[in-house]
Amino acid sequence: MIYKQWKISFLIGILTFCWIVEGVADNSTASGTVFLDSNRNQMKDDNEKGLAGVRVSNGQDVVQTDANGKYSLAVSEDSIVFVIKPRGFMIPVDKNRLPRFYYIHKPQGSPTGLKYPGVAPTGPLPESIDFPLTVQDESDTFKVLVFGDTQPRNMREIAWLAHDVIEEVIGTDAVFGLSLGDLVGDDLNLFQPLNEVIATIGIPWFNVYGNHDMNRLVSDDRYADETYERVYGPTCYSFDWGPVHFINIDNVIFLPEKEDNPPYICELGDRQLTFIRNDLALVPKDQLVVVSMHIPLTEMRNVKELMKLLEDRPNTLTLSAHTHLQRDDFLGAEHGWHGEDLHHHHNHATTSGSWWQGTLDEIGIPHTTMRDGAPNGYGIFTFSGNQYSIRFKAARRPANYQMNIWAPWEVPLTEIAKTDVLVNIFGGTKRSKVEIRLGADGKWQTMTYMPQKDPYFQDLKKRDENYHIERKIHAAIRDSMELLLKEETELPDRGKRLLYGVPKSTHIWQAKLPENTPKGTHVIYVRTTDMFGQTFTGRRIIRVH
Repeated sequence: MIYKQWKISFLIGILTFCWIVEGVADNSTASGTVFLDSNRNQMKDDNEKGLAGVRVSNGQDVVQTDANGKYSLAVSEDSIVFVIKPRGFMIPVDKNRLPRFYYIHKPQGSPTGLKYPGVAPTGPLPESIDFPLTVQDESDTFKVLVFGDTQPRNMREIAWLAHDVIEEVIGTDAVFGLSLGDLVGDDLNLFQPLNEVIATIGIPWFNVYGNHDMNRLVSDDRYADETYERVYGPTCYSFDWGPVHFINIDNVIFLPEKEDNPPYICELGDRQLTFIRNDLALVPKDQLVVVSMHIPLTEMRNVKELMKLLEDRPNTLTLSAHTHLQRDDFLGAEHGWHGEDLHHHHNHATTSGSWWQGTLDEIGIPHTTMRDGAPNGYGIFTFSGNQYSIRFKAARRPANYQMNIWAPWEVPLTEIAKTDVLVNIFGGTKRSKVEIRLGADGKWQTMTYMPQKDPYFQDLKKRDENYHIERKIHAAIRDSMELLLKEETELPDRGKRLLYGVPKSTHIWQAKLPENTPKGTHVIYVRTTDMFGQTFTGRRIIRVH
């Protein structure tokens, strides 16, 4: 009996010891200094001082450095420690202009033998994890370039991105850029060439994790983001620029065993919610907070939990992409928002448009019109204090190209009163004012907000489909003409046909032509003023006979 009791006690002691050892291994303490890198060598020299009050995080907890710039944080065997860039300071960027503000602690590294490698073993925790910062001027007013879904699936599509979008923004006066996820289209080997192309813009570039940036060849969500982490760092982090606080979050959870497609859900995990809560605890209430994610809030399962963390703040904005259209939602109690005004969620246009689909133009780039009838493009965001404005820019089009006006070229005089004019305001919202007039001296009339299918997109899609039918017929004829040389009958590459649109584009307005319109050629003018006070005008010529 005594022997049995001794044996049980011994086993309990061994198990307790193993638990303690495992706990120490899995919950160590990272410490270091955030310092002013005076000589910009990214190493802490003896004469370089620590910076007090700078926030540092392990992806959940957020602490502030002490008077000497020191911090300490608990870390597990799978942690990323990062500094939260404060206003007036800059973090290092690499040769591709990607911010390097983090240290990855994965002693054993990511799982091996995968097509897309993750993080190599980092070994023991360093004695000191130091973060260098340099001083920079940051105005109260500044611009940011915003991309939705660049999403190239191969090098050809990276070339399209380069020539369609990137070349025109080189030399921008934006202070940094932001991509809202789906950086690539499942081929994670494209991260590097994509980064090289975007780096030519010449500004720091922050990124959000998307569902097509996952490694879908892993066993579960724990490993799905490790290739992304190797290239870009944490999937949930924050930084200050000027008077604005930016939070980039991961709301994609990979579920490889999910029976129906897609193999993921849109949800914030406990770690992300904990980080956001702790991060915001150190952000002044009146500061503008911009939260960027990949999948829209309206599709997120636990949207109410995020809204609860933001609702006591008068100045907030959330951004997403994913849908390959542009849409603005103003959220209230149905989504858990109980702030004084409705919460503005901006689902951003994509640089890839409709996944780089559509017939090729004269220089070999697909028109890739988005599903809502708007062209592919990007956003120019202007921040000023705790206010913001958004301007959409169509790729390779003039800055004032902000709408398509749909009206027939010829209208019988007897049909004037029955003829509709539809206008798709690419960056329009429910808060836009849209007016129409006939002729330079006509009276402005308010158009009716009326979401519906975009007629331009429907016509474009039909033409794309007809062209591809013609190609199939041509191919069949060619194959049957065995005596002709191959090069004489080979079909030119004209791109992929558009797949599908949306039942309703959310930025379309409608009006009838004036009943008293006389015979002759007339100019239709459409004027829109958006929620930020920006005014744009479009024109279309019609002939009444």
